[in-house]
Amino acid sequence: MSKINLIKRLSWYYPMEKMHAFLTFPAIAIYFMYNQPFSNIIFLLYGLAICIFILFQGQLYWKLKLCRLQGKTIEQEKNLTFFRISKKSNLYMICLIPAVFLVQLFLNRWNFELNKLTLGGFAANAFGILEHINYYHTQLMIDNSSDLSYLLRNRKFKKASLAKDLSENYI
Repeated sequence: MSKINLIKRLSWYYPMEKMHAFLTFPAIAIYFMYNQPFSNIIFLLYGLAICIFILFQGQLYWKLKLCRLQGKTIEQEKNLTFFRISKKSNLYMICLIPAVFLVQLFLNRWNFELNKLTLGGFAANAFGILEHINYYHTQLMIDNSSDLSYLLRNRKFKKASLAKDLSENYI
């Protein structure tokens, strides 16, 4: 993808990621906090918190990439350190998912109901895990023709852009 096309793409993609991190997922969390008992939504809220945290990292990364493409200076070392620490924090949060689910079960007297809230909790936590993989390991999202052609040509997913930048020590 050419530099001009990448700038155009990131000019709408970065604000969209930012909107999801700061508006969409927090709004969903607030909706459930006002409409459901807290003991029924702990697992769901935790999944949404993971999503918000990882989407915040993603929007920051795309903002930095856009700034770099536009010739603006960024604080390289500070941001690389942030992403390395965030990657570890994400893994800790992901490892805590089963514990949070057990806390919700405990607060509900071990009464497990497979209802929409529980399924939503599983979906939110799974989405958070997939977002972590998408940013820090393998690009799972195929949102343009070059991604699709790469997948068809090589029969595998690309390495995530942030993962490449972290290994090259350069954003």
